Amino acid sequence: MSQPRDDRQDDLFRPPLEEIINLRHPLVRLAGEIDWDFLERRFSSVCREGPGQPPLPTRLVAGLFILKHMHNLSDEALCERWVENPYFQYFCGEVVFRHELPFDRSSLTRWRQRLGEEQIAALLQESLSVAHRTGAIDTKDLERVAIDTTVQEKAIAHPTDARLTHRAIEKLVELAKREGVELRQSYLRLAKRAAITVGRYTHAHQFKRARRELKFLRTRLGRIIRDIRRKIEGNTALEDRFGPLLGLALRVRHQEQRQRGPKVYSLHAPEVECIGRGKTRAPYEFGCKVSIATPVTAPRGGQFVLHAKALHGNPYDGHTLGPVIADLEKLTGVTVRRIHGDKGYRGHNYPNRFKVWISGQVRRVTKAIRREMRRRAAIEPVIGHLKQDHRMGRNYLTGRDGDRINAVLAAAGYNFSLLLRWFEELLRVLSLIL
Repeated sequence: MSQPRDDRQDDLFRPPLEEIINLRHPLVRLAGEIDWDFLERRFSSVCREGPGQPPLPTRLVAGLFILKHMHNLSDEALCERWVENPYFQYFCGEVVFRHELPFDRSSLTRWRQRLGEEQIAALLQESLSVAHRTGAIDTKDLERVAIDTTVQEKAIAHPTDARLTHRAIEKLVELAKREGVELRQSYLRLAKRAAITVGRYTHAHQFKRARRELKFLRTRLGRIIRDIRRKIEGNTALEDRFGPLLGLALRVRHQEQRQRGPKVYSLHAPEVECIGRGKTRAPYEFGCKVSIATPVTAPRGGQFVLHAKALHGNPYDGHTLGPVIADLEKLTGVTVRRIHGDKGYRGHNYPNRFKVWISGQVRRVTKAIRREMRRRAAIEPVIGHLKQDHRMGRNYLTGRDGDRINAVLAAAGYNFSLLLRWFEELLRVLSLIL
């Protein structure tokens, strides 16, 4: 793959965007403050010289990622807004107004997969750099942090044994039909009726009858698994094609409600974990744990997200503190002096325990530290905004890499939205002065 192309140039027959838009618009100000060369160096590092069509300009890709999570847009909605909005086009580096998309929607997916979490973290790093350069956040705000974890839910239906078994039957029959494997019987009609009946019996609290129908479903799934294995035995190509789905279906067939260890909660997202957070309205959430760090002080530009990282395996909060703080210091380049966490971080693994303060702690607490401990709760509304307004509440990206990428992009989009509001306030103050 060649290096990213950038063939945008002036058009003699159309006016430039700078003559159409308001150059005092906050989005224009934000575009002028971002170090696009830094993002280009980080993004273009995944490209290598060689044959093939050159990829999209890196400023266009970075601008699209920022706008998508800053305004909580899907890929399709982002493409529609980009064609209509001249400020979006100027932010992405266009010279003249474009009436058609210069890229395909699937290009966003390919760039996310190509970059990965390590390169996309440059957006979060640049958002903090812009905030520091414009005075929205100071160095002292980076030295004292509050840290907490939340659950980034995956875009899956609520898992039940009957639904998972029924979906396994449907997927196996569909794959067998596509690969030309003739089954003895598909059981599609019977399985659908049994899955519906399980839901009805469970709703009526007739659990003995519901278990009987669930056993019927599992028996039919076992028959299909054995039938497929007999038909593809000795065919290496078909065994490789059916192997992953047969393995998931076998786990669904034998897993029990109260068994220990990992379970399958979705066939299209087997990496999903069941996490209990002690909430009355949602006892269990299905996704992955995400660690969030914010300043424990009150920066002038707002509560920026200093670090965001998806953590798989449902680790204990205290065991994530050491790696997360090390990653935070690497990202910001500032040594953390004080760390404030809730009681979920008791028994943490951070090397210097005298830098960590837990909610409710009495020893070593001065007046300044007590004020900071009261400010620790400011991280909760930040998590709420990340979930509600910046696409962390429901993750649609595939796999564990998608979980990590979505967490970083949501944090970067939140920071850039705070910067947009910061420039609006600066512009308002400047207009009042003039």
